[in-house]
Amino acid sequence: MPMEPLPDLATLSLADIARLAAEKRLPPVQKWNPDHCGDSEMRIARDGTWYHQGSPIGRETMVRLFSTILRREPDGNHVLVTPVEKLDIEVEDAPFVAVELKSEGEGRGRSLAFRLNSGDIVTAGPAHELTVRETPDGPHPYLHVRGGLEALVGRSVYYELMNLALEEEDERIGLWSAGAFFPLDGAA
Repeated sequence: MPMEPLPDLATLSLADIARLAAEKRLPPVQKWNPDHCGDSEMRIARDGTWYHQGSPIGRETMVRLFSTILRREPDGNHVLVTPVEKLDIEVEDAPFVAVELKSEGEGRGRSLAFRLNSGDIVTAGPAHELTVRETPDGPHPYLHVRGGLEALVGRSVYYELMNLALEEEDERIGLWSAGAFFPLDGAA
């Protein structure tokens, strides 16, 4: 069964985005607790590229499928899980990358929707926090996706966010989305 093509984020309203997110049904990986079966021999690179046995997975539909059975364990490790098996997967930074941004409104009335490299669309808000962590190589912005899984906000998307924040001319450098304020200057 072929997967549907991804909708053009620029043409969607935030109401459309919310409807699409609500319609997406993910497997209940948090309810599955099979025995650990070993290593998947898979890796997700910092840039969001998925690898199997050292070679990139070229089929986007396979990556999208695998992303639906990805889970973060309480110890911070990542696994691919089905009802009958659990396999380790190496994640260099975050398992997803936010590659596109849609902003509607301004100030406290703004909403920010992100398309991930997996095709998922996530709206920043109380359940999907946007955070910035200082690292030795500069600030790294992340978006909470689900169940402890995060998306690294891609550089070009981060620049878009910063431009929007600077246009707001607020006391703090940051943005509102879905009723929550997210500082983008790395300060808590």
